Amino acid sequence: MFTEIALIEILPDSAEQFEKAVAEAVPFFLAAEGCDGIDLTRSVEHPSRYRLMVRWETVEYHTVTFRGSAAFARWRALAGPYFAAPPQVEHVYSVLAP
Repeated sequence: MFTEIALIEILPDSAEQFEKAVAEAVPFFLAAEGCDGIDLTRSVEHPSRYRLMVRWETVEYHTVTFRGSAAFARWRALAGPYFAAPPQVEHVYSVLAP
């Protein structure tokens, strides 16, 4: 299991619209092949900074399958207008045994 972490800076005064856009896009992620869940967090110290965390079975389900889909285009059409800059994306995996 891998987690995509997208660091997203949004435009000033667009938090409410951005959060609504992400909520509307959640079904696109959950229906995507290989997606195992999604979460959005907001920074306390930097309120225009969010982290979108999506769990994927493999990195390729995100980088190839999802990014090449119509669902990805819809996600970006909904949330993209609120981005202050392109999201910074990385993939991580747990190194602790449960």
